[in-house]
Amino acid sequence: MTERDTDIRATWQRLADEVRRHRELYYNEQPEIPDADFDALFRRLQELEAAHPELAVPDSPTMQVGAPTPTDGAFADVEHPEQMYSLDNVFSAEELGDWLTRTPAETYLTELKIDGLSIDLIYRDGVLERAATRGDGRVGEEITANARVIEDIPHELAATEEFPVPAMVEIRGEVFIAVEDFAEINAERVALEKKPFANPRNAAAGSLRQKNPEEVRKRRLRMICHGIGAREGFAPESQHEAYRALAAWGLPVSPYTRPVHSQKEVQERVAYWADHRHDALHEMDGLVVKVDSLAEQRSYGATSRAPRWAIAYKYPPEEVTTELLDVRVGVGRTGRVTPFAVMRPVKVAGSTVAMATLHNQTEVRRKGVLIGDTVVIRKAGEVIPEVLGPVADRRDGTERAFVFPTLCPACGTRLAPQKEDDADWRCPNTRHCPAQLSARLEYLAGRGAFDIEALGERGAQDLIRNAVIADESGLFDLDEEALKRSQVYTKKNGEINAQGEKLLANLASARETDLWRVIVALSIRHVGPTAARALAARLHSLKAIDDAPVETLAEIDGVGGVIARSVKDWFAVDWHRRIVEAWAAAGVTVEEEPGETAEQTLEGLTVVVTGTLENYSRDSAKEAIIARGGKAAGSVSKKTDFVVAGPGAGSKETKARELGVPLLDEAGFEKLLAGGAEAVTGAGEAADDAGAESE
Repeated sequence: MTERDTDIRATWQRLADEVRRHRELYYNEQPEIPDADFDALFRRLQELEAAHPELAVPDSPTMQVGAPTPTDGAFADVEHPEQMYSLDNVFSAEELGDWLTRTPAETYLTELKIDGLSIDLIYRDGVLERAATRGDGRVGEEITANARVIEDIPHELAATEEFPVPAMVEIRGEVFIAVEDFAEINAERVALEKKPFANPRNAAAGSLRQKNPEEVRKRRLRMICHGIGAREGFAPESQHEAYRALAAWGLPVSPYTRPVHSQKEVQERVAYWADHRHDALHEMDGLVVKVDSLAEQRSYGATSRAPRWAIAYKYPPEEVTTELLDVRVGVGRTGRVTPFAVMRPVKVAGSTVAMATLHNQTEVRRKGVLIGDTVVIRKAGEVIPEVLGPVADRRDGTERAFVFPTLCPACGTRLAPQKEDDADWRCPNTRHCPAQLSARLEYLAGRGAFDIEALGERGAQDLIRNAVIADESGLFDLDEEALKRSQVYTKKNGEINAQGEKLLANLASARETDLWRVIVALSIRHVGPTAARALAARLHSLKAIDDAPVETLAEIDGVGGVIARSVKDWFAVDWHRRIVEAWAAAGVTVEEEPGETAEQTLEGLTVVVTGTLENYSRDSAKEAIIARGGKAAGSVSKKTDFVVAGPGAGSKETKARELGVPLLDEAGFEKLLAGGAEAVTGAGEAADDAGAESE
């Protein structure tokens, strides 16, 4: 063996050992690295074996499924009647196209790749006999007692005329925690001073291995079926037919599965879910494509670890690792000082990021991150990237702790918590701190307040830095002469530019806005649109709000004691009052005539509007719901009463169908507004029929 051969084998051994270790952590303990890092490690091993086939020995991790069951596990080992497999992955449209060309089929099924834990169920004569984890694909852990407390898993199958219950059937599925349930579970853990779970997948895996089934019940585990194994007395011709049978028997199948008939349609489904991956009930990291015909599946066969008739298209990772270069702090509009991570730029969820939030100094300590660490970051959807924690085993001793500053980085004022038990430190220089001033200007220009399109972050900082205005009280006194002192709103010759003209036009329009938007724009702590609407609807003027006793404010539905005290504290500050006086003098709405209150037809109801409506914008539909006493929610849950679905509704409509939430079209929505729930009894049928193909 040459020296080069020895080096190659040593590289293979190192990679194989690393893959085995991380696979064991993923399946049986706590992962140390994100899925994307593991995928990259696994691909390197595959590529090395492709270049040197003699390394692809039977005990290579590339030939194995899952991970062996723990030697000291709390559950007995059981053998699966038929082997369970993993899935091979592709990471680009080109790779997927190559697979589709190699694997032609008349019909494919596209399914979401659920980020959960595999489970194997055996029903004999319709009765649940055994449940097990996947383990290494042949042997898993027996978890029947825990499976019985998962509501989605029936103890007995229901026979139908079309699909009688077979003598025996082995069903494969994925156990997970729904996204909305995960948030509630973590909130409960924090309230009990327990460490929150890192993500739903880890929480589900740990929950399924609890020794006490009653503890498992509390974790709100769900299950969706995605395959069948051994069976007696059941011979479906296609995967789709098998899913129809499972659903008829009372087992949960995915509402997101679609049959498609061409490569183009497959790629369209990939593109659709790339844009809608956060609309699903569960976390997902890819789209699975399967040959539908079971006869064709058998003809394609399988490798030692994965079927050749299925592939998983993996989306850009939402969790990756990178180097933490520094920790700095930013100052928000209420003076809150927030640490943020400065990182080596890395691509995550399809975009390159170099900064991520660390929330507060307590959170920095809790996460145990050091400057110089390799850290795991997560970016889900449009959410600001977040540092989840360090990869401690990559430390080399050069890392150093972050020291929270004692002085405001923007104005030099000494920092302190506002209250003794406050986790956040704040800059008390609320009136003159340039960072707070520019942040408040940007906030009041937002869509939820004055909606001043020409005033963004750069413009707000420019107005403060160049002393065009001293604070927000002077905003509506701006004119062309004042704007000439700015840089953002002027040309090289000193005259105002098109953006400056747009700003003045925006300000003129913003003067005549709703009172509740003005209240939001004041940046009173804890007062968002809901509380602002309630205050405006009850008291009709800023003076009346100022004059009202705290007890009166607290009694307003949607306000309460904490917000009431915050409102009184804000109006007690002289320079705050001068903002109100200056805006009033400039013609800004500070009072409005009590309008005719709409009949509260939606009191106690939660309504979600999705898709495009002909006579309502998203904002006006929300206004209509709130004006009638309802709650306009942005996501569908078990607590949703109605979903209004226009064309292009997508996955919110799908989720409503899954949860059994009544669906309304635009005509039904107008009936709901006029007459409440009673007016639309049975009205969901038209929306169901009309919207069935909107996704």
